[in-house]
Order: sequence, then C-alpha cells, then structure tokens
Amino acid sequence: MTVVGAGDILVHPQVWAQAQRDGGFAAMFAGVRAVIAGADLALCHLETPVGEPFRGYPRFNAPPAVVAGIKATGFDGCSTASNHTFDQGQDGVTKTIAALDAAGLGHAGTASRPADAGHATVYTVHGVRVAHLAATFGFNGLAAPGGNTWLAERIDPDRILAEAHRAKLSGAAIVIVSLHWGTEYRHDPNADQLAWANRLAGSPDIDLILGHHAHVVQPIRRIKGTPVVFGLGNELARHAAPENANREGLMVRVTFAETGTRWAVKTVEPLPTWVDLSPGIRIVDLTSALGETGLDAARRRTYQAAYDRVLQYARS
Repeated sequence: MTVVGAGDILVHPQVWAQAQRDGGFAAMFAGVRAVIAGADLALCHLETPVGEPFRGYPRFNAPPAVVAGIKATGFDGCSTASNHTFDQGQDGVTKTIAALDAAGLGHAGTASRPADAGHATVYTVHGVRVAHLAATFGFNGLAAPGGNTWLAERIDPDRILAEAHRAKLSGAAIVIVSLHWGTEYRHDPNADQLAWANRLAGSPDIDLILGHHAHVVQPIRRIKGTPVVFGLGNELARHAAPENANREGLMVRVTFAETGTRWAVKTVEPLPTWVDLSPGIRIVDLTSALGETGLDAARRRTYQAAYDRVLQYARS
C-alpha cells in the first residue's frame, strides 16, 4: 500500500490570479497528478480557510475553487489544522469543511461541531482502515472563536497518543499524524518539533508523522523506528519574495507492508518538487521533469539544482 503526503497549499494572490487565467487550479497541479493519483492514499495540507471574498496574507481566505483542483489532482483528503485556521473565524472553519465534504475529500484537524472533534478521519484503502489525525502548534495569536476550542486541534502529545490509540482500538491498521509545526524558513527542526517527535515516535499506535508549516524542506528521520517527515515544504505557493527554498517542496511516497499481525512502513521515498513561476505558476515533479529529453539546458540546470538541494535537506 502506498501513501503520498504533500506540502503546504497556500493560495497567495498570484496563485489565485493564475487560477483565473487557467480557469481553475488543476493546471497548476497537473505536473504532480501522476504521483498523487497513482497513490493508494494521497493526503494534502490545505493551510488556509476557503470562502469569499478572497484575501491573502496575513489572514487568508482562499477561493473555494482550490478544493476542486485538489480533488481533480487525485488527493483523497487534507489536513486542515494550521496557524491560519482561525483567519476567518468559525465561519471560515465551517465553510472549509463544507467545501471539502462537497468535493468528497476527507479532512483532519478541524471540526464543524463538537461531536466531530477529537476523532480521526478514517479511509478504507483496499480493505485496510487508515486513520488520519492532525494538529497545529497555534493560531497566530488568535483565540478560538467564541471560545470554541473544539474547532481545531492544538498539538498536545498526550491527547494525540490517546486519539491514535482509540483509532487503533476502533479497527485502524495504520495511523498517520499530520503536524503543523516548526519555524518558518528554517530547514532544521526546532526544539518543540524534536520534543514532540520524541514523545510521539515509538508509539505502537502511530505509524507515520508528516510535518508542515516551515515553507521549506526539513529532514526525514526515523525516531524510535517511526518515520518522521519534519517538513514537506511548499506544494503550491507564491510568496511575496520568491526564493529557491520557498519554491521547493517534497512529496513522500510511503510504502506500507503487512508484517505478521500489523502493517509497517517499508520504504519512505522522497520526491522533490519545484514551483515554476514563468511562463505560469506550475508545480513540477522534478524527478519526472529531469527525465524529459526535450528539457532546455537552462531549465535543466535550475531543476537539477533544486532537486539536489531538496534531497540534501531531506536527508540531513
């Protein structure tokens, strides 16, 4: 069984403008569609709420059309707990969940009613139940709207361990935890990331940890036997000051195999990505692109350098 995790989807104004020119978001994702659609389960990270009117940094409101693009690319669901979760209040949380539900996409980390909070999202993949949990380090100083802390999950290792255990008791064979954590634009994990990873890793109830938020690629490590992808970088974004690091991202293709009475991670394959800005904003699967014989020399040099950097960070 293969699970693909991808980096942050952050709809800056330039990304929305590109979608308007393209008639949607699918064209921007087309370069990674083969990898995403080819997975048995593909999980994205939708970092911002969706709704109208569109707003960019610092309090985002992404066009709902991005959800259709995510679905068309082949994703099965997204983590939605981030520092931007409360950017548009409770209305933003509920509208985002409604948009994902309408598209047939799963979501983890936020809830539209108290009864849904604290429970894993479960996918059935070839008869195997895979649970997904998500949480964030904080909300950019914003309080939970109306004091409704159940709207989004904050990182609390004891609670995450309890929810993962409950998911396994309920029949999940695999539990994946997505965490929005780290220091923006820093490639090495910070003290909180290391502490939380060490607290969660090694639990028989958690099989894989996927990290987001830094907007740059961070290491992939095994801690107490558990694969921890500290930071997947950006999947789709266009920062006000584009730099190599915030244009780079990582998809991971994780292969699970049944070993005796349980499923375990067999391999973790890093797949570097790059956000092209010209002639249009496009996500590039660097492994695939570098295999194209018709690639011009200048672009090949750019892609090769990005590919090498991403793997260096991932393996650091």
